[in-house]
Amino acid sequence: MTFHDAVVYQIYPKSFRDSDGDGVGDLRGIIDKVPYIASLGVDYVWFNPFYPSPGHDNGYDISDYCAVDPAMGTMEDFDELAATLGAHGISPMLDMVLNHVSTEHEWFRRALAGEQRYRDYFYIRPARADGAAPTHLPTNWVSKFGGPAWAPFGPVDDDGRPLSGEYYLHLFDPTQADLDWHNPEVRARAAEVVNFWRAHGVRAFRFDVINLIGKTEPLADAPAGTDDRRVYTDGPLVHDYLHELNRASFGQDPDSVTVGEMSSTSIEACVGYTAPERQELAMVFNFHHLKVDYENGEKWTLMAPDIPELKRLLNDWTLGLQAGGGWNALFWNNHDQPRALNRFGDAGRHRYESATMLATAIHLLRGTPYVYMGEEIGMTDPLYTSIEDYVDVEARNAFHALVDAGRPPEEAFAIVHSKARDNARTPMQWDDGEHAGFSDVEPWLRPTNQAEINVAAEEAGGRILPYYKRLIALRKELPVISEGLYEPWELDDPDVLGYLRTHAPGGGEPGARLLVLCSFRDHDTEVRVPADLAAGRVLITNYPDRRPESYAERPLGPTVRLAPYEALALIVTSPDTL
Repeated sequence: MTFHDAVVYQIYPKSFRDSDGDGVGDLRGIIDKVPYIASLGVDYVWFNPFYPSPGHDNGYDISDYCAVDPAMGTMEDFDELAATLGAHGISPMLDMVLNHVSTEHEWFRRALAGEQRYRDYFYIRPARADGAAPTHLPTNWVSKFGGPAWAPFGPVDDDGRPLSGEYYLHLFDPTQADLDWHNPEVRARAAEVVNFWRAHGVRAFRFDVINLIGKTEPLADAPAGTDDRRVYTDGPLVHDYLHELNRASFGQDPDSVTVGEMSSTSIEACVGYTAPERQELAMVFNFHHLKVDYENGEKWTLMAPDIPELKRLLNDWTLGLQAGGGWNALFWNNHDQPRALNRFGDAGRHRYESATMLATAIHLLRGTPYVYMGEEIGMTDPLYTSIEDYVDVEARNAFHALVDAGRPPEEAFAIVHSKARDNARTPMQWDDGEHAGFSDVEPWLRPTNQAEINVAAEEAGGRILPYYKRLIALRKELPVISEGLYEPWELDDPDVLGYLRTHAPGGGEPGARLLVLCSFRDHDTEVRVPADLAAGRVLITNYPDRRPESYAERPLGPTVRLAPYEALALIVTSPDTL
């Protein structure tokens, strides 16, 4: 098996299963549910951070890379979890957050104490005297969480300026200090972190915002009046540093699998990160397709998704990485995104159809699919009615900012409810009990619709879970899915995502041609069908009662009518198809 025919399941540990009755998920809770994970047929499980952390950014502010947060369990628990997964042929994938550390990490505390060795681990710069940057900050960069990207280094005076006259860089929260990868010792320590977990048998890693590690010196202002992130994103040194990290750590394992989260990135850069001959990473995440419901590029807005733009982005990225020999990580959902079912489908009248259509769209595409916990049973955004239902500081801050800007509270809440990260962080719904089978006590974040949507119901007679299992199995069965080429089909159609996959293995084996059609509309729509596939076999559809197994007896006409949110995949396998 290569990662081309693999599927990754993502677990947000805090919300998967609580084993000790404190309302928060933990490693032993995950161990309890390994048989369920194995039943999906997945190959890797990506765990969001479970390391010691003050929790200012949901564990992405790490205070110790080489330990387990006591609230999550022990190192012995992790080793047992890895072994239990391994017994089912599943590998853990750990989150490596190496662009920044918590300001409570030993390295930053020692820098504050004046140790020059550790000062050199961070971007610590003097205030500017020329007044070009706000309040004399070293640059005019804006934090991704809002506000300046520089914070006072050490104690401040009555005006809030550092007594030291220095600031440190934090592209995220002020409690997350960016590491200076120009320092060879920082790069060596990063490799040590990866190697620590390799010694615990880990062979798969996800690297958080890793394309930010190659900031170009000297640090330069963004153009005046802009938040142009290109000044610190995808710098040429990122490639050098990733290659060095590869050679010093995970690249020593022939079975390693890596994925990089790429912030504000480009196709060209991601081809370089993932082309095998570059020896950097195996695959990359990008987020452009999940911003097609951002009005004027602003997250905190209400806007119907732009489906033609969604199609264009998926097509451009698939073709671009294919042409350059790169590889994409495919996903709709993760811990930082509201549920795709609510964004791109109909979570009420057409929940089954929407969920299975979205799954089909990415699982048959070129790349490696990721399934976020609960996605496989059609979990939706929670039915919250008040901002007090949300825990995430980003959601609460956004609500108050919208109200302060003059939005009525009802409108502000509707906007936040559509985009909040907590929408994906509600506990996994195992059954229809009061706490969704997640815990025996009130969870840290409240579930709302477990009576209708839960694992037990799906296992007993649901339709979404079996559909996901079939898609996961198909990727392993058919090289046309795992290795085939991609080309768009009817790219200008405003309603239907269509594409073709082709595979010609040679050696006398038959070639295959696969057509995938996915309707993003709640009404019937027609789309053209290639003549050679009009008599094809139905590989999978979420409307099986409407479709014969094969159209060979009565081929489709030049078009096919798709029902609301229908997914239909037709395949022809023959030496003559290519």
